[in-house]
Amino acid sequence: MNELPQQLVNGLLLGSMYGLVAIGYTMVYGIVQLINFAHGEIFMTGAFGALTVYAYVLPGGTSMWIALPLMLLGAIIVATLVAVGAERFAYRPLRTAPRLAPLITAIGLSLALQQAVWAWYPEAKSARTFPTIPGGPFNIGNVTIQTGDIFLVVVAPLSMAFLAYFVMRTRTGRGMQATAQDPDTAKLMGVNTDRIIVIAFALGATFAAVGGVAYGLKYGQIDFKMGFLLGLKAFTAAVLGGIGNIYGAMLGGLVLGVAEALSTAYISDIPGMGQFGSQSWADVWAFVLLILVLLFRPQGLLGERVADRA
Repeated sequence: MNELPQQLVNGLLLGSMYGLVAIGYTMVYGIVQLINFAHGEIFMTGAFGALTVYAYVLPGGTSMWIALPLMLLGAIIVATLVAVGAERFAYRPLRTAPRLAPLITAIGLSLALQQAVWAWYPEAKSARTFPTIPGGPFNIGNVTIQTGDIFLVVVAPLSMAFLAYFVMRTRTGRGMQATAQDPDTAKLMGVNTDRIIVIAFALGATFAAVGGVAYGLKYGQIDFKMGFLLGLKAFTAAVLGGIGNIYGAMLGGLVLGVAEALSTAYISDIPGMGQFGSQSWADVWAFVLLILVLLFRPQGLLGERVADRA
């Protein structure tokens, strides 16, 4: 029990990262009914965009306190360009196609982005070292917070607050809500739905890029395959919270992160379950949680039962 506060903090930090990426899944699905399975790779390209800025743009020896904002900007630019390009050239031509076509395209795009980063960074076959923030760790009672986690503690609530304000208070945000509810009627009312969809992809990519930088700072390394599994977990978080609900995406990420942290910490203490509490089983328990939620509440934690828009 003395470890419980630490495990809860670990889970909340991990869940915040999942939630940042899950927002992109849920925004795109809520507006165009597309599950963008390439979104995990957009998260990955954002991390490599930040690394590119640090390694090839900034002079050597630049302080991380100066480099970090520029790295974050580079990550957002790269991830947004990739996401907007994918929407324009891969998804928009298939907008009226059967749903299976864009789904297969998303999977193909995911593999293509992995190979593109591998070709750009041949040394990305193995994990690339990511710069970290100096200092720390910091102890608060029985809880230890690493320096890299401080970035996540700051940006995750700020990102969610910005998104809530943008969606609820701005004209573009109201246009996004209208397009999500009924795109044909929204278009008749003067909403430029194509522009709204591009903005949804760009916003989702921005949060994924922030998550990519947070991942690099937390673990100190990145690789070209990092987006696949984390993207699946972020999609799981979006489904847990209620796919299409931006608040549910963050809630689902937090629930998933806490469940993963607690399962790896305590399941091994149950008699006969020792082999199921290792870190390698954390991914399994995450999807077990998804199955349970889909069995008992298929619309997700904050989702509502609504008719299929099609």
